[in-house]
Amino acid sequence: MQEFLEYVVKGLVENPGAVTITPVDRAGATVYELRLAPADVGKIIGRQGVTINAIRSLLLAGSARKGLRCSVEIVEDKPAQ
Repeated sequence: MQEFLEYVVKGLVENPGAVTITPVDRAGATVYELRLAPADVGKIIGRQGVTINAIRSLLLAGSARKGLRCSVEIVEDKPAQ
């Protein structure tokens, strides 16, 4: 599922080299933490969250077919002050 998520996200952003996806196990489910360039966050979220919701739906459907539970979170790292 991580490869699928990486393929979709890297196809949507301007800076695919900055995309990192980290799988984290939480309560029997895998949460993919998505880190990307600050300029690309808006592209992944989309208008009113349409793009990220579509990505989550695809990941949910694909993981359910394999008997897994997966979700996506966008992690924004705060710059050092």
